[in-house]
Amino acid sequence: MKTLKEYKAECLKDPEFAKAYEEMQPEFKIIRALIDARTLSNLTQKELSERTGIAQTEISRIENGSRNPSIKLLQRLADGMGMVLNISFTPKKIGI
Repeated sequence: MKTLKEYKAECLKDPEFAKAYEEMQPEFKIIRALIDARTLSNLTQKELSERTGIAQTEISRIENGSRNPSIKLLQRLADGMGMVLNISFTPKKIGI
């Protein structure tokens, strides 16, 4: 049986899959950053919901990738965790 890492490596050999995977990376990074920040703040989704007035179900949808949050919503979440929202643009790595 393959590990997830092995399966992912195999799938990434397919150019179409690799392109789609790369296109989704910004969304995955936002989701991972939100989950990491919430965990670092020792907050459950319910506690973050109470602090922000954003429904817990909405936070769950953002974290599982079924909802694409606006910058305004991300700012409210950051405020609720006592954090600063940073967004940056960085040059693409060419040839990798």
